[in-house]
Amino acid sequence: MPEPLLIDIFQRLAMALGIGFMVGIERGWRHREAPDGSRAAGLRTHAAIGLSGGMAGAMLPALGQIGFAALTLAFAAAFITFKVRESQQDNDISVTGTIAGLLVFALGAYAMWGDLRVAAAVGVTLVALLAFKEALHSWLDKITWKELRSALIILAATAIALPLLPDRTVDPWQAINPRELWLLTILVAGASFAGYVAVRVLGSDVGVLAGAAAGSLVSSTVVTAELGRQVRKGETTAPVGGAAASIAAAISVGRVIILLAVTALPLLREAGPALVAAALCFAGAAFAMRGLNKNGSGGRSSENLRSPLDLVSVAQFAVFLGAIIVVGRIVAETFGEAGLLPFAATAGLADVDAVTLAAGSLVRGGLEPSVGAHAVMIAVLMNTLAKGGIAIVTGGWRYGMLYFGAAFAATAAAAAVWFLVTPLLAPMFG
Repeated sequence: MPEPLLIDIFQRLAMALGIGFMVGIERGWRHREAPDGSRAAGLRTHAAIGLSGGMAGAMLPALGQIGFAALTLAFAAAFITFKVRESQQDNDISVTGTIAGLLVFALGAYAMWGDLRVAAAVGVTLVALLAFKEALHSWLDKITWKELRSALIILAATAIALPLLPDRTVDPWQAINPRELWLLTILVAGASFAGYVAVRVLGSDVGVLAGAAAGSLVSSTVVTAELGRQVRKGETTAPVGGAAASIAAAISVGRVIILLAVTALPLLREAGPALVAAALCFAGAAFAMRGLNKNGSGGRSSENLRSPLDLVSVAQFAVFLGAIIVVGRIVAETFGEAGLLPFAATAGLADVDAVTLAAGSLVRGGLEPSVGAHAVMIAVLMNTLAKGGIAIVTGGWRYGMLYFGAAFAATAAAAAVWFLVTPLLAPMFG
């Protein structure tokens, strides 16, 4: 047998063994208190299962499809028998361990003939699902039926309706692509839902900073206002509130960076360095303010937070985003950059994400990336100033001035990078 072929077989067998070993570590750790021999499948067993699957896959050419199927069924029958005995002994009706063992065998066999990257990815995903059992169950216990229903309806609508939506512009201004609009809407709603779930699961006991960081994935504006309410009522101090609001602002700017990376890479090359500088400055200011009062505590409550996957919320954002794109296209074509930038400043007061996505859509439609980058930067600036005003109104002057201090530092850092560093980086990106 040629040496390269032997090396490939050994690599694939090693992957099959590695997948079983990873799952075996998790299974063995979870049942580490049980005496040896009292459970059917631990570390060694799962490693052997993965290797067995790999060997079964390696023997496929010699066994043929019928022989391979017979060998697989024999293993499945033996393994299920042992798991049934184990469940009877432990009075445990969970089927997770059985499915995991069968999947390890299947992945071992797949590793011999399929893409090793796929096998590794599925193996890691399986280990993660097994390892985070308690966290997943805790999350499931805390979500409500309304939230679950909204998520399922949105997912169903995406899976069913998305292929039916036209992948072309349908309006007189050549701005609205229904499929692209829906994908952008779901992208923002999904990111917001991740933060919403974090707030629901973490609650307020993890502290104001962690709560603000998670909540800012839903709405940094809401976080800023809620922190102001807490400061005014004495539930937290102004330095801690200012630190948390700055963390929320850093996360908000980070969201813009991620949206640009996913939807408009040319804009990221233009605005990315300045946005990164602003986010880092906000984060630095947050920890500096936190040091002013290390005894401050308390976190934001999630009781009144509305799910971002609520059908009404998703529909409203889709309509708002569509309107921003259409108006932005009309303004850009009618008035050029001179009209687009004031429009971005006005729209940014309400929602910087929508302006970011709209700017990306306009750039993909032919707008100069530099113009789109200016629009995004202005929208971020105006959104930051608007939150400063909200901070003063809800939390008082000290809380508001602390936030404005962080905002001024972040703006100065972003401006310095925008005017001094970005022109030097431009030749590197063509």
